[in-house]
Order: sequence, then C-alpha cells, then structure tokens
Amino acid sequence: MSTEIDVIWDQLREVSGPYAIEAYQFVQDGLRVTADRVYHDLDSMVPSKGRHLTGQQLCIGLRDFSIEQFGLLARTVLNAWGIRRTEDFGRIVFTLVEVGLLSKTDEDSLDDFVNVFDFDEVFHQPLDGCLTPDVDG
Repeated sequence: MSTEIDVIWDQLREVSGPYAIEAYQFVQDGLRVTADRVYHDLDSMVPSKGRHLTGQQLCIGLRDFSIEQFGLLARTVLNAWGIRRTEDFGRIVFTLVEVGLLSKTDEDSLDDFVNVFDFDEVFHQPLDGCLTPDVDG
C-alpha cells in the first residue's frame, strides 16, 4: 500500500531528468535550511507557508549548504548528481513544483536561477586535486 508521498516520489523519479534523486532531496533540505536562516528573526511573524525565497536566495543558500554538508567534496557530489551550474538548481526546483512537493509564485521563473554564481569560482578545487603543498628539492 503506497502513501501519497510514495506516489509523489515515484512520479519524481519518472521526471527526474539528468539529476540523481538525491539532488531533489538535497534541494528540499537546503531550501528548508535556507528559509530558516533567512526568516530566523521573523519566525514568530511569518507563517512557514509564507516563507518564500527568490531563486537567487535559494542558490546562495544551496551553495552554503553544500559546502557545509560536503566541504571540499561539494562540487564532486553536486557533479555526481548532475548539478553543474545554478540553472540546475532551478530545474530541480521547478520539477519539485511540477510534482507538487514545492509551490511557486506567478513571479517565479527559471531565469531567477541563471548565473547566480560561477561554480568554478565558488567550488574551486586544489590544482591537480592535490591537497599537499609543492615541495622543492
């Protein structure tokens, strides 16, 4: 016997596109953490359903959340899930909206997620993947 959430996750798997299912859970978790941070001082005045984030706010929050969760491996993990730029966060969000796990306003657009930050700059990797310093000699 399937619950409603099982049906929604099955539906999500069918439309997940190039992204791993873990990416969707990550975005949901990151959205929750970001909303809590943005609305921290206003929690008593803003009901949880009214805690809307812009695409830019969410991208920045997901950036921070991925670094907190995965440290130096953040880019590696995101890449493994198919996430290579901020537009990918937007596509995941809009898929979650499509299956009914998130909602959006009429003003929300995929364009809100375009080029919010550069993955190469934010998730820079040590040269040659080496964590040891150069030693002359």
